Amino acid sequence: MHRPANSTYLPAVDRAASGMKVQILPGESWWGGAVSDAPQMPYTEAAHFSRSLIGSTCGNQAQPFLLSNLGRYIYSHEPFSFEFVDGNLHLSGPQEFTVEHPGHTLHAAFLAAQARYFQASGQIPDASLFRQAQFNTWIELTYHHNQKDIEAYAQAIVAKGYSPGVLMIDDTWQEAYGVWQFHAGRFPDPKGMLQRLHALGFKVMLWVVPYVSPDSAEYRGLAAQGALIREDRRAEVAAHFGDKPALFRWWNGVSALLDLTNPSALRWLKTQLTRLETDYGIDGFKFDAGDADAIENSLWPNLKYNLPSNGNDQSERFAQFGVQYPLNEYRACWKAGGQPLAQRLKDKDHTWDALRTLLPSGLAQGLMGYPFTCPDMIGGGEYRSFESAESIDQELVVRSAQASALFPMMQFSAAPWRILDEQHQAYCLSAAQLHAEFADEILALAANAARTGEPILRHLEYVFPRQGFAAVSDQFLLGDILVAPVLAAGAIERDVIFPHGKWRSADGELFEGPCKRLISAPLARLPWFRRV
Repeated sequence: MHRPANSTYLPAVDRAASGMKVQILPGESWWGGAVSDAPQMPYTEAAHFSRSLIGSTCGNQAQPFLLSNLGRYIYSHEPFSFEFVDGNLHLSGPQEFTVEHPGHTLHAAFLAAQARYFQASGQIPDASLFRQAQFNTWIELTYHHNQKDIEAYAQAIVAKGYSPGVLMIDDTWQEAYGVWQFHAGRFPDPKGMLQRLHALGFKVMLWVVPYVSPDSAEYRGLAAQGALIREDRRAEVAAHFGDKPALFRWWNGVSALLDLTNPSALRWLKTQLTRLETDYGIDGFKFDAGDADAIENSLWPNLKYNLPSNGNDQSERFAQFGVQYPLNEYRACWKAGGQPLAQRLKDKDHTWDALRTLLPSGLAQGLMGYPFTCPDMIGGGEYRSFESAESIDQELVVRSAQASALFPMMQFSAAPWRILDEQHQAYCLSAAQLHAEFADEILALAANAARTGEPILRHLEYVFPRQGFAAVSDQFLLGDILVAPVLAAGAIERDVIFPHGKWRSADGELFEGPCKRLISAPLARLPWFRRV
């Protein structure tokens, strides 16, 4: 067996009894695995945490990858389970693990792993995703999408002073899942609608998923081609269920699922999306529901499906398919690091606790090789929170917009002018304008990420290694900009940790680090500082 220098290989003969044990070094902190676990990161000697990545992407991006601030990393080509307990990291899974120690910092560990396992593609997603705040129709229309209300939403965006950029039309624009045609009753003139949206200055994306409604003609045609994941073909199973497509339970019901290992399924999906581009002028697609978990949590969890491995493979192939579309968005991905894909954080509740997970999650995305990060919809993507005015926290929406403003991307869904009073809406508009002002810097950082694979949103530990910043997850660096959003209800000031160097605030005040200072942050202000 070939063993690269500074590497350790251990076969996991028995997942329950063997694998690998790595001792956590004094002062060592670890990141990686699943982005959704970021609020628990970094994992240290004192950590008590376990996670299985086998058949799961945990609702967001994931990688078979862990890295530490002391320059070590662990990688496997296959999903695995890990546990931090009693000062050790235990790994198990049906494969071999690589452990390397290429340097002495988080930066060194990341660059070594990235160059070997998830190289940068040289491309970025469509620049319009970065330049202006994005708008998604989901919370405004939920399961009631229609031409009239979509056009009214787009017109209001412009009328309220926001710059037109990307407009995402979400679920229920279509006839059914897998029937990728505009619903004739709700969209009497989709081509005209696209022309009018383009005239307003928008690029338009459509929501699509790999699911197919089982009562559609498309389902029957795909089944005949063998393009849908099928039930186990063992004789005893076939005798009970028949040799036919499996059905999977997901958040929108029960559907068949495209077998993305089958070239005919990929050709079929490509044909559908090309038709939407050609016939209507659609600019791109939001690729949703690529979760690995759906296969593992199906109606018949004890059956096997004709996949080469498991749900992780299905998720990986869905991301590979989307690379051909520069204007894209993904929420669930597996082993897609370095690819030119816009990676949105998963839907979060409309709470302060959920808002506080935003920064550690964005930082974890970058450290796991997903640099083109987009926060969740501003105020939270859980639509039920916005169904009544009484449930809306206007201060929370403003602080969410500010926290998102200097991410590589930001995305509105609930219309600020509908849910906020005039003053709070003005603060959200100001956050969107701040993002647009930084567009050129953000795009330059995106271009660097495409060349080098490095994060756009950077952890202080990544840039200023081994200076005590490993546990700081409520601040981040965007290039030479230190950003410290307010993440607590009622707060009008916050402590800001300044690393070594001189840092100038937006109003000209100068701070010399390393130091910690209490900074005034009334509701109108997002604290940010440029290194000079």
